[in-house]
Amino acid sequence: MTRRQAPRRRRTVRRLLATQAGMATGLLVTGLLAAPAQAQSRTETGGPGAPIGTVARTVGDARFEPGPCPKTAEPIEELNGARCGTLTVPENRAKPSSRTIKLSVAIVPAAADTPKPDPIVWLAGGPGDDAVGEVKMAVDGGLNRDRDVIFMSQRGTYSADPELLCPNIDGFNARVVGLVYDAPSTERLHVGATKACRDKLAGRGMDLSAYNDTESAADYADLRTALGVEQWNLYGISYGTHLALVSMRLHPEGLRSVGIDGILPPSRSGSASTWSSARQGFDGLFKACADQPACNKRYPNLSATFDRLVRDLEAKPVTTTVTLPGNEKPVKVVLDGGTLVNWLVSATHTAEAVPLSLDELANGKPQRIARQWAGWRLNPKGIGVVSHGLAYGIFCSEWTPYESKDAALRGGQEAFPSFPRSVQAQAPLLTFLRPDCDVWNVPAAARSIRDVTRSDIPTLALSGAFDAQTGADNGPYVARTLSKAKVVTMPYEPHVVFATSKCAQEIAVSFFENPAAPKTECLKSLEPPEFENGP
Repeated sequence: MTRRQAPRRRRTVRRLLATQAGMATGLLVTGLLAAPAQAQSRTETGGPGAPIGTVARTVGDARFEPGPCPKTAEPIEELNGARCGTLTVPENRAKPSSRTIKLSVAIVPAAADTPKPDPIVWLAGGPGDDAVGEVKMAVDGGLNRDRDVIFMSQRGTYSADPELLCPNIDGFNARVVGLVYDAPSTERLHVGATKACRDKLAGRGMDLSAYNDTESAADYADLRTALGVEQWNLYGISYGTHLALVSMRLHPEGLRSVGIDGILPPSRSGSASTWSSARQGFDGLFKACADQPACNKRYPNLSATFDRLVRDLEAKPVTTTVTLPGNEKPVKVVLDGGTLVNWLVSATHTAEAVPLSLDELANGKPQRIARQWAGWRLNPKGIGVVSHGLAYGIFCSEWTPYESKDAALRGGQEAFPSFPRSVQAQAPLLTFLRPDCDVWNVPAAARSIRDVTRSDIPTLALSGAFDAQTGADNGPYVARTLSKAKVVTMPYEPHVVFATSKCAQEIAVSFFENPAAPKTECLKSLEPPEFENGP
């Protein structure tokens, strides 16, 4: 699901679950960059003991070829000195006559003089984000301390060939700030943008049924053999955890250990689980305020205030205008109940300001929330960087075929029984998913894609207690069938804890050093956020 990125508390980074057409991811800015000079010359075939990524090799239907570093939407300094190239694989392995596609690969060397032999592979979020765009996050977190870290563009993403981008959907997502979020008229426009995207990609000859977890997991398995790597580790964030769990089941060979952060189990994926995750994240934030005497006194019973605002706004939306930094033209913003729910899902990334923002809205001052909502969705850096083709390929073949409309609605009713039915009918981040998938029109994946992953591969399951996108209960859930899983829930952290928590980074790095005993002592020193107090 692709949504516009919300600001993080300590570092801006890409998220997971973004709503497919309901929102658009946005951290990168469109534009091609020349490959770093250091990487462009690395095309030699190498020899025994050559660094990973310097040897051209064909294994089966896959071929890795060293070459220039991938295009990126913004300069990424951390790619300087990377070893790069492309992996060529069949677009659809089920069709013998399938054309081939190219996936960009960037290998960031370990900081240590003598790297460990088993690299780490970074699996990006989304679905639809390009792993190469997340290099800085991984390096800033110290993931390459003593291991090379491998980034490959998932099929259809920004630096892949072909890419399945749809700027028209991104543009529509910006328009939504001035529309009633869940109105029938908004749905018609929403689905129209999705169909236009689908028609454009199909017109370019894309086999849209081939953009899914099964093919992507096979891409990574092919990459390992084409690079000549005997054993490696995976680190997946957000949707990347979905792909990691599928990979553990379909291609366990060569996997030394797996880290999953912001966990989205394939067996649970869909609208109902999105509602459950929102409930957990909201409750975690509201409880943190209630536990602080100053916050609780200033904003008593914040959960009830939020519920009332959702009901009131759904019955009578509020329209206001705001101005955004760098743009003097006023922007019309409509806040209804569905908008407020989706705002809070993202606003858990800036938890300190949530109580004050809700209090101002309750007292007739919607501008703070309206400005934040519009700022996320009108960010020009979110245009043309997300692979909606990959996102819909997964949603519409793996999710909607295995969750009925009634089950999706029950998820909203059970998590938020006081919400109006119109709000309950549109899961956070998945607005109008079912009609979107009707026009996307790809066949359902085999039911086995929803199987629980059972494995004895050492696994680190990281979650944030404020995560309103992939609830923290997904950690214990996946651990039930992962015999060597270590479950860690980071208090006071939002979705993808590696992006915001130094402690989470330390735990992750220590896990790859010793998967049987990651160092978690830093959890004892974590403190709750200091919530903002208004006048």
